[in-house]
Amino acid sequence: MSYQWSMFINLGIISAGLILATFIRTKVYFFQRFLIPNSLLAGFILLPLYNFVFPRLGLSTVDLGEMAYHLLSLSFVALSLKALPRKKPGKGRIFGTTLSVLFQFGVQGFIGLILTFVFIKTIRPDLFHSFGYLLPLGFAQGPGQAYSIGTSWQSFGVEGAGSIGLTFAALGFIVCSFGGIFIINYAIKHGWISEEEVKFLNKKSIRPGIIPKGKKLKAGSYQTTETEAIDTLTLNCAIILLGYFMAFLVLKGLSWALSFIGPTGDQLAETFWGLNFIFAALMGLLLRQILKVTDTQHVIDNLTMNRLSGIFVDLMVASAIAAISIGIIKDYWLPILLTASIGGGIAAFTTLWYSSRVFTDHRFLRSLLVFGVSTGTLSTGLALLRVVDPEFETPVATDYTYAAGITFALAIPYVLTMNMPLHTYTSGDWKWFWMAVLINVVYLIFTGIFFFVYAGKKSFKHKSSIWYPEEI
Repeated sequence: MSYQWSMFINLGIISAGLILATFIRTKVYFFQRFLIPNSLLAGFILLPLYNFVFPRLGLSTVDLGEMAYHLLSLSFVALSLKALPRKKPGKGRIFGTTLSVLFQFGVQGFIGLILTFVFIKTIRPDLFHSFGYLLPLGFAQGPGQAYSIGTSWQSFGVEGAGSIGLTFAALGFIVCSFGGIFIINYAIKHGWISEEEVKFLNKKSIRPGIIPKGKKLKAGSYQTTETEAIDTLTLNCAIILLGYFMAFLVLKGLSWALSFIGPTGDQLAETFWGLNFIFAALMGLLLRQILKVTDTQHVIDNLTMNRLSGIFVDLMVASAIAAISIGIIKDYWLPILLTASIGGGIAAFTTLWYSSRVFTDHRFLRSLLVFGVSTGTLSTGLALLRVVDPEFETPVATDYTYAAGITFALAIPYVLTMNMPLHTYTSGDWKWFWMAVLINVVYLIFTGIFFFVYAGKKSFKHKSSIWYPEEI
């Protein structure tokens, strides 16, 4: 009897990469110094193997890409099922965080599309017109979204966009890690934050990424069930998988309904499958509401959901980086490098400039978290925050939890319109491309209006200074 082993072989290889990366992180100061996530390091270790060695053994980067696609959606279900913290959020801090993140969507999308226009008119006339959107997808949204949406563009005749999106995500992680540590040191030198607030940076425990032997351990999760009936981890995982199955059924139903429209409906359905993570998150919210109505929401443990989400994200990042096709990237290396370099530099400058004027308390910590999530993922953003706020004693992380839901809702129209430039690619009509540029301008105007509301007099003072010179 023949059994299918490919998924477990890939999971085994990814797991071996994560373990090796964890060992390397404990021994090599360079990776400790710049807080390189183990999942990112594992992905780069496996990248050449999956491109040059494993294909001869029948293992494909396509399988890894599909794995990242599903792991992303599972992580969204887990995050959506979590109950929001009971701590009352501070006035203005939640929406201020949302504005700062949405501002980066607009900035990166605008820069990416304008650079795409320049490339098409100069060095790459054959470049697909949605190329620039892979900058905010890879930087501000992460490898899963970049691969998922990029791959869905195949229905428009674009090949390899998923792999290019993963490359932008990998470069975003690099910008986040190296840029974040540089920003912290720069902030200390220029008095944006006191040395005492970053004293944790010099502690050895965070460097290797392993809690030292003998140190008191924190609870990673709590039991909400009697294990003789069902394990808490099993029940929480089952709820996540049910939510993902519900998302699949909804997408199947939508695809069936849209098939009656014809080719346009089929293309729209393909787009929806690329946005699977949005439907997964919505099903997570629906399940949470059902549990709330039935007064059974207490069976979900937030810490357990954090652990499960962490598993999905670590496996997703490692598999996504390893899934990058070097053959495809060789054809696009120049526009990728130019766009990532310019976009990363502008992201760092605009994040600090915008956030230092919007926020009134813990300005640097909030700016640092926004920079982290705008160039990597929430996990990398929190890793940077932990350097200066190791126990999350400030309300910064909690406020972002509230803001993430609002950001997600306000970003849906942005994501749904990312296919517009592809109509220019297929038809040659540039109006679709410039409509996409206009959407990014609308987001910039929206965040700009509220910037003036929140920043007040600070909006017009010290405009040329990257950091608003005020006591923290």
